Amino acid sequence: MKRKLLVLAAGLLLSINAFAISLQDAKSQGLVGEQTNGYLGLVVNSGVSSDLATTVNAKRKAHYQKIATKNGISIEDVAKLAAEKAIAATKKGHYIQTKDGKWVKK
Repeated sequence: MKRKLLVLAAGLLLSINAFAISLQDAKSQGLVGEQTNGYLGLVVNSGVSSDLATTVNAKRKAHYQKIATKNGISIEDVAKLAAEKAIAATKKGHYIQTKDGKWVKK
């Protein structure tokens, strides 16, 4: 019985670690990339990358909204400017989305 609990606990720890991926790790692994709309996109659609993208994009949207409200401009304009900066700052070997929607390594 103790062995089963130990195996179960080890499996649970491993599964938790699988979900705990950082943005930089996901970018380095080619799971996500910067889109032209200012948000993170899925290069490889997996549960981990999808959850990460959803979380990051919600935070980005809230931040873009604050900037838009403060400056009296649209959230779309803020997102577009953020996309330009994010794509320019993307490290070599990480993915960016082209204007036609294709993923390419920078």
